[in-house]
Amino acid sequence: MPRATANDVAVIVVNYNAGDYLIACLAALHALPHMPGEIFVVDNASDDASIEHARKLFASVKYIDSGRNAGFAAANNIGIAATDKPWIALVNPDAYVAENWLEALLNAVNVNPQVQFFSSELVSAKNHQILDGQGDCYHVSGLIWRRKHGLPIDTADSELPLFAPCAAAAMYSRAALREVGCFDESYFCYNEDIDLGFRLRLAGYQCLHLRDSVAYHEGSAITERESDFSIYYGHRNLVWTYFKNMPLKSLWRYLPQHILMNIVSLAYYTVKGRPGVIFRAKWDAIKGLPTALRKRSEIPSPVDVSKAMAKGWLRPYFSRNE
Repeated sequence: MPRATANDVAVIVVNYNAGDYLIACLAALHALPHMPGEIFVVDNASDDASIEHARKLFASVKYIDSGRNAGFAAANNIGIAATDKPWIALVNPDAYVAENWLEALLNAVNVNPQVQFFSSELVSAKNHQILDGQGDCYHVSGLIWRRKHGLPIDTADSELPLFAPCAAAAMYSRAALREVGCFDESYFCYNEDIDLGFRLRLAGYQCLHLRDSVAYHEGSAITERESDFSIYYGHRNLVWTYFKNMPLKSLWRYLPQHILMNIVSLAYYTVKGRPGVIFRAKWDAIKGLPTALRKRSEIPSPVDVSKAMAKGWLRPYFSRNE
């Protein structure tokens, strides 16, 4: 098999009113020693002039107008469909790749032919001594968190297997994406990357985190952490992810923990004065369960992936970071 090169990679950046973040993101990509074969910006009907500004500065980028605010999942699918490159790298507009980012990914591809998706090391853009995360952890209750988020950079682990990457900076085999159906567009935004990673794992594909593939991430720079938007989509979608993907034996075994996690979430946001958004998220999750359950039949060759999940009744609440 020929070695993968930068020309084999298409980078997709989804933009929605990202402003100067988008310019900084594209500047970092253009500073790479070897340019990717293609860079796409899929724009979700932005009205902040970010695309006009980007076009003037980066004419070689391919710009696609989705025609509406299609959400992160659908916009990435548009970009994936627009290329025939064998590797798809996703970069958030508020993530700025380091000089070694793509080279590290390609080295890993060539050394690990059995691995079909890779996670980049996310470092805080505001403080380069703090980790933004080493990929995503998935707990058997269905709760999701960024591994080592907020911890000092010297606590990071070296190359390690991972449940799923954070799509703020990650790379996937295009063939594997197409096999599992790419992103679930019903998610719109939030947790669509963990859902995709779950389905890739169920299909038998492996994921690897790469500490030397670095991107500096602002983190929720556009949607804002703990906004009504992020709470609603995050908590609705994690319920769908659990019922869509959890192998049946594990689903019944860990269902009490899933129920507890949702009760704790309802109580937590109610105490914080946010009952409306969290109850709406859970109610809409329940209303969408018939559709989520029908999608279980689309999972190819289901296998038990619970060994890669975090466990422990109290871990989601007291000891997430490893």
